[in-house]
Amino acid sequence: MPRVASEEHVGRRLRFRDLQVFFAVVQHGSMAKAASQLGLTQPAVSDIVAGLEQMFGVRLFDRNPRGVAPTIYGHAILKRGRAAFDELRQGIKDIDFLSDPKAGEIKVGCPASVLGGTLSLAVEYFYKQYPRVCLQFEDVISPGSHFPTLHTRQNDLVIARIARPLLGEEDLNVEILVQDPLLIAADARTEWARRRKIDPAELVDVPWVLSAPGTSVYIGVAEAFRGRGLPMPKVSVEALSGHLRMFLVSRGPFVTAVPASLVQFNAAKLSLKILPVDLQIKGYPIAILTLKDRVLSPLVGLFVEHVRKVARSIGQSRQSGRA
Repeated sequence: MPRVASEEHVGRRLRFRDLQVFFAVVQHGSMAKAASQLGLTQPAVSDIVAGLEQMFGVRLFDRNPRGVAPTIYGHAILKRGRAAFDELRQGIKDIDFLSDPKAGEIKVGCPASVLGGTLSLAVEYFYKQYPRVCLQFEDVISPGSHFPTLHTRQNDLVIARIARPLLGEEDLNVEILVQDPLLIAADARTEWARRRKIDPAELVDVPWVLSAPGTSVYIGVAEAFRGRGLPMPKVSVEALSGHLRMFLVSRGPFVTAVPASLVQFNAAKLSLKILPVDLQIKGYPIAILTLKDRVLSPLVGLFVEHVRKVARSIGQSRQSGRA
């Protein structure tokens, strides 16, 4: 049996820097990479890890030719320590906010199509009010049912399309912002853009640009055509990046499906024309997701309020357009 250190013994010796090094080693799976990220030497990181293992009286990492991986004891520290470490970081952010409420950083996970549509206006408004805040965006897959960057606390929040319901994600707060249907579009200079009416069957064999199977755009198109008794259209180019898909559509005879929010803000700039096709393509709702029981900084709350206001304005403009 390993000798497990007492709570009092650990409390006297454990330092914030020790946990920072531990989490970096877990994240990178390498002491050398963790050292590079933290601005330390590899021997210094190795000494800190060895000190932690001596302190707890157990081996926290297994060494292998590819690097290191946490043991069952390492995973136990990771599971409990991550929340404590994050709470301390959030406390530092709170102090920074109280000292200077117009500065700081916010880490957001979102797919490019959301950032280029609904979120772009919120970012514009937020930046005008808080120009010294650093907004850091990380791409996530949409629709999502698992958001690991929330669980690992890499992101403060995720704004993405979700597959409802989120099964097995009871530890997440989910706030639906806006429904975002998909529209079929082509370059405004193509023959399709000059048509007044297009039967969905005509689009089955034309070249499409779509995201990969399993993503919201692909699933929506497949379900819509299947609902009309038609096969999945021919996908000539597959690209995850929404901006790349829009660029390709503008350079060739392609057809694509785009979220309504992306068209609303970028149709003229992208030279897109929404095609008159009698085909309802279900779009996945855009939602804000946060980790339950995690207290976020006031600055994140201010950003969320900007996102909510933009989402409400989009919903109201669509309702007035249908009126």
